[in-house]
Amino acid sequence: MTTQSRTLPTIQLSRPVTGHSLADLVGNTPLLRLRRITAHLPETVEIYAKAEWFNPSGSVKDRPALNIIRTAEAEGLLTPDKTLLDSTSGNMGIAYATLAGSLGYRVRLVIPENASPERLQILRVLGAECSMSSPLEGSDGAIREARALAEAHPDEFYYANQYDNPANWLAHYHTTGPEIVEQTEGRVTHFVAGLGTSGTFTGTGRALKHFNPDIRLVAFQPDSPFHGLEGLKHMPTAILPGIYDSALADDNVAIPTEDAHAMVRRLAREEGLFVGISAGAAALAALRVAETLESGVVVTLFPDAGYKYVSERFWTEK
Repeated sequence: MTTQSRTLPTIQLSRPVTGHSLADLVGNTPLLRLRRITAHLPETVEIYAKAEWFNPSGSVKDRPALNIIRTAEAEGLLTPDKTLLDSTSGNMGIAYATLAGSLGYRVRLVIPENASPERLQILRVLGAECSMSSPLEGSDGAIREARALAEAHPDEFYYANQYDNPANWLAHYHTTGPEIVEQTEGRVTHFVAGLGTSGTFTGTGRALKHFNPDIRLVAFQPDSPFHGLEGLKHMPTAILPGIYDSALADDNVAIPTEDAHAMVRRLAREEGLFVGISAGAAALAALRVAETLESGVVVTLFPDAGYKYVSERFWTEK
């Protein structure tokens, strides 16, 4: 009995599967088309989302975290005898603890006490030292406490200051924006992103405008100061990030927390995408933009997956 040899088919991979370090795997995330929640749209209108949970620590924050670390190293600001300090709502802290930790740096974080328990547990497992700030003050309270720590112990900490650090938005200018242009073959007509530090929107938006000034940039944020959209800021009442460019957006969209929760459930059940709360807000904002178009390619970004939010009650709401 003889067997015939077979040639394995060649598979084109969308991103590298090997690397010498975690840093090698940051970026080049897949671009996914949304189909079922967009079924009511004309065939000439498309919505895509960058699947940022493919980054090593599981969120879009790997991009700015890596660039902040590399820039600080190059400038001599982050050295082995200093601890990286920053405020975070969770994802940026996890990115710091993953990437800086892999390089041998200690990480100290200030995080609001009402951050999801999954995020807090991940940070503990990664070995980050965490200080809890008032849940009533949100990300602004964490910023104030981190600033106070940095001022009190300047020789102990490198204060990364993600809200004011240009390395934040430059990470997206050099990676996220060009990736979107390449993955859409230059067809992108609208870019939609949320405002937290504003790094994603600012960096990606500037890159896209550089490629094509006619691309429309749409920013979204919570519709009120008291909201449940972790990682996002209500800019009119918040401490404005130093990297925030209020003149960059062509349009602005306000998103209610409950509507974002409902969209997260829809994405899971209709698209098979188990994503986080800010991704639900992104999908909702992108859909609102798309519903005004006769043709176009709308691109947004899903910052993370849903596993960090499984303790939230909204998953089972009807």
